[in-house]
Amino acid sequence: MGARLLAVAGPVRGAVWTLAEELTIGRSNLNQIQIEDRALSRRQCAIRQTDGQFRLEDLSGNSGTRVNGQPVTGCELQHGDKIAAGHSLFVFLLEDLLPARPDGPVELDDGQLTTASALVLRTEDALYLTPEKAVAATKRGERAVRDLETLLRIGMAIREIRELNALEEQLLASIGNAIPAEHLAILLTGDSPEEILSSRHWHRIGDYAGPMIVSRTVVERVLRERVALLSNDIAQHNELASVESLLRSSVRSLVAVPLVTFQRSLGVIYADSRSVPACFDEQHLQLLTGIAGIAAAALDNALRVRDLESENDRLKAEINVRHNMVGDSPAMRKVLEFVAKAAPTASTVLIRGESGTGKELVARAIHRNSPRSGRPFIAINCAALTESLLESELFGHERGAFTGAVAQKRGKLEEAEGGTLFLDEVGELAPGMQAKLLRVLQEREFERVGGTHTIKVNIRLIAATNRDLEEACRSGRFRQDLYYRLNVVSVTTPALRERREDIPLLASYFVRKHSAEVGRNVSGLSTEARACLMRYDWPGNIRELANAIERAVVLGSTEKILPEDLPEGVVETEALGEDGGTHFNDAVREAKRQIVRNALEQASGNFAEAAKLLGLHPSNLHRLIRNLGMRTGSRQASPSGP
Repeated sequence: MGARLLAVAGPVRGAVWTLAEELTIGRSNLNQIQIEDRALSRRQCAIRQTDGQFRLEDLSGNSGTRVNGQPVTGCELQHGDKIAAGHSLFVFLLEDLLPARPDGPVELDDGQLTTASALVLRTEDALYLTPEKAVAATKRGERAVRDLETLLRIGMAIREIRELNALEEQLLASIGNAIPAEHLAILLTGDSPEEILSSRHWHRIGDYAGPMIVSRTVVERVLRERVALLSNDIAQHNELASVESLLRSSVRSLVAVPLVTFQRSLGVIYADSRSVPACFDEQHLQLLTGIAGIAAAALDNALRVRDLESENDRLKAEINVRHNMVGDSPAMRKVLEFVAKAAPTASTVLIRGESGTGKELVARAIHRNSPRSGRPFIAINCAALTESLLESELFGHERGAFTGAVAQKRGKLEEAEGGTLFLDEVGELAPGMQAKLLRVLQEREFERVGGTHTIKVNIRLIAATNRDLEEACRSGRFRQDLYYRLNVVSVTTPALRERREDIPLLASYFVRKHSAEVGRNVSGLSTEARACLMRYDWPGNIRELANAIERAVVLGSTEKILPEDLPEGVVETEALGEDGGTHFNDAVREAKRQIVRNALEQASGNFAEAAKLLGLHPSNLHRLIRNLGMRTGSRQASPSGP
């Protein structure tokens, strides 16, 4: 007797395992089902088959495994039993008792299936989508009554299910019991009928076990027109060449109904039969349309719950990661995911990235979210000091160690005891310092400059560089053994041009920050200024953006930042080719000069009047003239250079 284990909740929800002689669950990678869940033991429980019977044994030692809500040490499993372990919930299923089983992928047949003779059911003609018509349908006979009972049973069965995979499983099994389909599929689509986002299908036990062939023609028509469709005698009405794969799989009859809720198409329920020429009739079409009406709302809710859970998990991860970084782009999410994984460990971290991309912020975020967060975070810039000064700064010195050493000094390594030492621009270290740092990483000990006493340290090292350390190792400028010690886990901070969607967020943050510092009420960026920021490539990254916004806040005179408040290089950036860029910029500058000259001439040299003609504030006109290199000593500004 075969059996399966279906995960309906928890970290591995939606996964299915076929049970053999033994299957174990736990945190250890020695289990067949390994789950990263602190609520589980390393070996939580085992399911063993003996003489066709399946028995669950709790291995945790504290009866931490529950079957149907009751703690157990061991019990025989029955079809449908719910097994709870940690934060996971599984359902035990005997295959012989299942009306259908999940199968391989759905394949769309792109041939033009003729549906001219198909029976089409429109929403207004459906019997079970409104109470009045459903009541009237019962007068048609016992079959209509049975169909209504089926709809009631399905509604009761799915009303408490919120997990998408479990809901689809239940729906497929219920539909398989209700209509004589040999293959069934639930196809969920996006906004476009051509886009199948997900599919789930099954076939009856013992039938054809290959992929389910689905007619794209039928699916697109059902979605486009929002009608239910039944087609019999497919081989009689279609040429083999037009729907080759469909006919090759012996499909003779099919039925498809739309899943519609709140005037929005979710997808299609699709069924086929391969045994008799006319498997489905109008009553089957009516019943499946009624089931789709019930299922659409449940599926829509399950999709929303799935999306909300996914978003909730992401937001929880970001909330749990305390940081001062601004941005919500995919590139920044990857950095935050790295921080969340690396922070709890003691591993050495290497942060790569261009200058100005926020490497120190990443280092501080790792420290803040680590077990060392209550201890010091000590940062030192390796490029800012000479080798001798850096050695004294890092290791400290004894009194009299060198001229001017009038007292003992503790180094950064000692100050970082129990915490984190951040070495910025580590690629700038001199060879001698590289060797001494290597010893600290290997032995976690050092001596002060001029000292003989060995000092043990408990620190975590985080290093950052904008250099290509692999190339530096090949050229002999950086020790390879030190590189391997530093490069335990690494992350690259993205350049600002690689996360352009974050530019408005960053700019708004800097506007608030600098306007508060200078005491100016600046509400934000104008549309034109924002476009300039988005166009520019920002070779100096976030640091350059912060400086540009600070300049605009200080020099601007309006409530919003305007393009003329920004640095000229940012404003004049255009998508230029490699050739002709300089000529273009020269032409733009000269055109601007001429516009200013014309305005001054029209205003008879009056700056206030000229600014009014140009739609600028007078101070902005003065700044524009300076940026364009024009002299203002005469009544009409003229170029100050060649």
